[in-house]
Amino acid sequence: MALNGPQKTVVQLVSVVVVMGGLAWASVPFYDWFCRVTGFGGATGVAEAGSDTILDKTIKVRFDASKERGMPWEFRPVQTEMELRIGETGLAFYEAYNPTDRPVAGQASYNVAPYSAGGYFDKIACFCFEEQVLQPGERVQMPVTFFVDPEIVNDRDAKYVHTITLSYTFYEIDLPEGYAALDAGEKTNTN
Repeated sequence: MALNGPQKTVVQLVSVVVVMGGLAWASVPFYDWFCRVTGFGGATGVAEAGSDTILDKTIKVRFDASKERGMPWEFRPVQTEMELRIGETGLAFYEAYNPTDRPVAGQASYNVAPYSAGGYFDKIACFCFEEQVLQPGERVQMPVTFFVDPEIVNDRDAKYVHTITLSYTFYEIDLPEGYAALDAGEKTNTN
């Protein structure tokens, strides 16, 4: 069956809408994958273990902390910078404190600056991989274990980087179900 002019136009328009919807749906995971692979936008890598190669060249890593407006926690790096050899495993801590009278859940997002170093900054373990729940008045120190990949010295742009800044921003998120039920029970229990 051949389509006449208006029917053909409708089919073409519906096809365009479906293709555009599919591209919009796929763009977020594709962009996330692209950033992880290339280090674009300061995205970092994740490694199972530290580097096998440690160079004599050192690099300074600075630590930065911020929080979303409305996030009630206090959040800061325990130390503001460290110098380590490229390929050497580093361990840094961030401190979070919940000054409220209720449990608060948070999730950290992160990036690395300059962006050219993002693909060479590898985390082995990080508090940012999981959501965090702090009880009222709780103070915790959260570790991040990392190294700078020795391949950074072979990158035409990143090899000139002498300082990397690792930044975290904490966002308040909904409490996990178990915590939310406990919190709601405490608010409704007046006995």
